[in-house]
Amino acid sequence: MTNLTLTIQPAVLITIIGETVLKEKIVKLLKSHSVSGYTISQVQGEGGHGKRLADMAGYNTNIEIKTLVSSEDSDAIFEALKEEQGKHALIAFRHKVEAFY
Repeated sequence: MTNLTLTIQPAVLITIIGETVLKEKIVKLLKSHSVSGYTISQVQGEGGHGKRLADMAGYNTNIEIKTLVSSEDSDAIFEALKEEQGKHALIAFRHKVEAFY
């Protein structure tokens, strides 16, 4: 086992849940803010935009994207996501966390 010293750092965990059609746009946005990694999952649920089923690929489906960023980048990403308000089903939230990566 390698003897690594891991440094715990403050970070912001952003979770974005939106329509699958937004996937490439959101990934491009994240990369424009130097995000080095993210996780995307197919999800289903129900909320203010109605029931979102994950049973037909690409139709009425949602994705969840999670990534760790700095506080400053989270502000900029949230501002950019506002442009999609009213156009697509989309919700984003963030938490202050501690992480090593």
